[in-house]
Amino acid sequence: MATWTDVTAAASEIATLTQDRIEATGLALLATLRRDGFPRLSGIEPSFADGEIWLGMMPRSLKALDLLRDPRMTLHNATVDKDVKEGDVKITGRAVAMTDRDVLERFRQATKEKTDFDPGTDFHLFTVDVLEVSTLRPAPDQSYLIIDVWKVGTAPRRIERR
Repeated sequence: MATWTDVTAAASEIATLTQDRIEATGLALLATLRRDGFPRLSGIEPSFADGEIWLGMMPRSLKALDLLRDPRMTLHNATVDKDVKEGDVKITGRAVAMTDRDVLERFRQATKEKTDFDPGTDFHLFTVDVLEVSTLRPAPDQSYLIIDVWKVGTAPRRIERR
C-alpha cells in the first residue's frame, strides 16, 4: 500500500488529475462493504494534506462502522456531467483508523480553518493506504476515452478506448 505522497512520486500526472477532480467540488462517493457483504455508497468530503488522504466521518456513521469492520474502500469523485468532460477518478485501497489524539486535534483545527465548521471531538478519522488510482477522461478531440491506471509496485499505464 502507499501514501498519497507515494502515489504523487510514482504517478504524478494521475495523482494531480485525481486530486484536482476531487478538490474541484470537495465531494466524493465512498464505497464500503456492509456487514452483509453488499456495497454501500456514501457521500464524503475527503481532504488531501500532509501527504495523506483524510476521511473524516460522524461518530458511529454506517460508513465508518463499515470501514472499522472491513477497511476495503473505493473513493470516486463527484461526477458533475454525463459526458465526463472534466474526467472521473477513483482511488482504491484500505482505510486506516486514526486514534492518536494529537492527529485528531490537528485534523479538527485544520477543518475549522478551512471550512469554518468545527467537527468537535467525537468523530472518526481515517487515512487511505492506496492500492490503485485510475482516471478516465475524453481525448482532446472527444473521439475516444483515455484511461490512466497506477497500481502499487507498477508503472503507470494508459489505455485508449475507441
